[in-house]
Amino acid sequence: MVSIIFILLNILLGGAMGSFLNVVALRTASDESWWGKERSRCPHCGHLLGYKDLIPFVSYLVQRGRCRYCQTHISPRYLIVEAAGGVIGGIMAWRWGVHPSLLLSLATGYLLLLNALTDLNTGYIYDLFTVVLGVSGLVFRIFGGLSPVVDGLLGAALGFSVIAMIIIVSRGGMGWGDANLMAGLGLALGWQFTAVALYLGFMIGGVIALTLLMLKIVKRKDAIPLGPFLAAGGILAMVLGPAILGFLGFHPAWPWLH
Repeated sequence: MVSIIFILLNILLGGAMGSFLNVVALRTASDESWWGKERSRCPHCGHLLGYKDLIPFVSYLVQRGRCRYCQTHISPRYLIVEAAGGVIGGIMAWRWGVHPSLLLSLATGYLLLLNALTDLNTGYIYDLFTVVLGVSGLVFRIFGGLSPVVDGLLGAALGFSVIAMIIIVSRGGMGWGDANLMAGLGLALGWQFTAVALYLGFMIGGVIALTLLMLKIVKRKDAIPLGPFLAAGGILAMVLGPAILGFLGFHPAWPWLH
């Protein structure tokens, strides 16, 4: 019962975090401020939102996807991102429980969600957010000693170099923001989980891209953002990484020991 309550709590907190990160991504894309005394507003009428409008999941459903003040339809994107944040919070709480690695997995998962959102919004991954991702991972690893720090640096080198080689070979077919994202992610995950994240990210991206092509939703020359797939790979690596590495005969390094 305690575990279920803990998971549900993290789902709710994750939904709130998803709502916040959605605002950060949207306002960053439009070059608006999202920090300090800024308040949440209706994107249509500009009315300040009260607490009844900001309850994760509930507010959107109760108000049937409409603004309480102007009755304008609000994009389901808001509910979808809240759900994504809730899934990240819930699945990390389920996988790691009350464990130090939960803090790193949550911070990494939410920052990956933010970078995926900015890539979807603008096709651009902001260096600031990838730096925050890497620094948060490195700071956490310092508490484990020299070996985890070296592991993180190796992860950053692996993630950046793989994407950099693809960029060079494809002659700019992929952006350097993706390389920076994998460098920051590598610092958080370490080289083993980074390898898993790259593999899963490319596999997910390939399957989805092929599906979109077959359904004629996109054309062969259309640009498809890679950031969301790399983010999904990183999130799945933190959940499935220990099992995948164990199957291959490897043992996860600190802090991914449970």
